[in-house]
Amino acid sequence: MKNNSSSGFFVRFWGVRGSVPSPGPETVRYGGNTSCVSMEIGDRQLIFDGGTGLRLLGKHLYDLYHEQPLEACMFFTHYHWDHIQGLPFFLPQFTAEDCFYIHGQVPQEGEIMKMERHFRDRVLHINSPVPVADIQAQLTYHDIVCGETFNLDDIVIETKPLNHPNGAMGYRVSWGGHTAVYCTDTEHFPDRLDENVLHLARDADVFIYDAMYTDEEYHNPKSPKVGWGHSTWQEGVKAAKAAGVKQLVVFHHEPNHSDDFLDQVAEEVKEAMPGSVLAKEGMKLCVISKEVK
Repeated sequence: MKNNSSSGFFVRFWGVRGSVPSPGPETVRYGGNTSCVSMEIGDRQLIFDGGTGLRLLGKHLYDLYHEQPLEACMFFTHYHWDHIQGLPFFLPQFTAEDCFYIHGQVPQEGEIMKMERHFRDRVLHINSPVPVADIQAQLTYHDIVCGETFNLDDIVIETKPLNHPNGAMGYRVSWGGHTAVYCTDTEHFPDRLDENVLHLARDADVFIYDAMYTDEEYHNPKSPKVGWGHSTWQEGVKAAKAAGVKQLVVFHHEPNHSDDFLDQVAEEVKEAMPGSVLAKEGMKLCVISKEVK
């Protein structure tokens, strides 16, 4: 890909909230946009999920590549609203010279179809405020069989199914001996650690994990969150330690969690596993900065 060249492996957060956007004065520091994470690896741009944070990423990429064509690979964990809401407002898709490689798994229930038809008919829905016909960028589709491993040149991508209503897929991205894992929208098991999560997270440099709740919220007798498809930061710490993760990133924040609440969670997470962080919009993590030969 002929994008602006990078000499490393970086992860950047554009939307960190779960379920529904939550703008307002109480979510300014962590952000209120829904799931969208980018990875800059060598000269490649990888985009994970298309929540409302995708609009911010689109503005950034439009400014960065306004004088040259943009190529990027997009990967979807699943197609719940909070992971696709930003697609109609992703500015680069309206530039004819830009090219996007769309990767995802088509849901197994109902009519069987290919990713291209699923994306155009169901993800870019008829109720979208922007007609599909207005998209000018070149879109190329790749059907993923969840559980497979594939390559983008020297980037290795592994996938595993996650425990989420209607299904979801986690990604392990490795380059030059370093790894970042995107593991959102998954619920832990009550009696054991999830083998799929552990496999994805093994010895990872960065482990992005769906920790939407605290243990107290998850088991609240008045309004338990058991079966809702999301996990807790305490379970994230358990998985990260068991997998030998270097840095845990708590992600997919509950929309009702204020900045002050998340500040308190951040302190508790760091105490439980030093070096851990809570995802914030605009936060950029360096997996490796030196050029890999």
